[in-house]
Amino acid sequence: MAKSKGGVTVSKVWELCEPIVGELGLRLWDVRYVKEGADWFLRVFIDKDGGVDINDCERVSRAINDPLDELDPIENAYCLEVCSPGIERELVRDEHFEQFLGADIMIRMLRPIEGIGRDFKGKLHAYSDGMVTVRDHSDENEITINKKDAAWIKLDDFD
Repeated sequence: MAKSKGGVTVSKVWELCEPIVGELGLRLWDVRYVKEGADWFLRVFIDKDGGVDINDCERVSRAINDPLDELDPIENAYCLEVCSPGIERELVRDEHFEQFLGADIMIRMLRPIEGIGRDFKGKLHAYSDGMVTVRDHSDENEITINKKDAAWIKLDDFD
C-alpha cells in the first residue's frame, strides 16, 4: 500500500469496513479515496455471489457511517459512496486476479506495447507477484505485463 495520505486513509477504512461488510454477508471488494474536481469521495465497493443491489449498498452505508465518524480517518469533507464493482469490475487486489483466473479481461496500458497498442483483450492465464499473463483469444499467444504498467484491468463480460 502506498504511503500517501490516500493510501493510509484507504488502509484504515479497509480495516474498519471489512468485518462490518462481512457480518452483513457481503465481501469488501475495494476502497478508494479520490478527488474529483473540488470534491473528495470515499468509495466503498462491495460484492456478493449473484451481485449486490441498492438495498445491500444502503445497509452497508448505514452500518459503516457511525464507525467512520468515530474513526475520523479523513480531515476534509467527503462524500461516502457504497457501490457495486459492476459487471466490468476493475481487478485491483491480488485476490481479484486469483479469483478470476481463466476469465475474459480487457487491459488498457499506460503506454502502448509495440505491435499490440494500448488496449487488448484475452483470458487471464496467470498472476504472480504483480505480473499478469494474458492469453490471446485467437492465436493462443501469451503476453505478460506488470500490473503497475496498466491504467486498468477489468473483467470483459461483453464478448
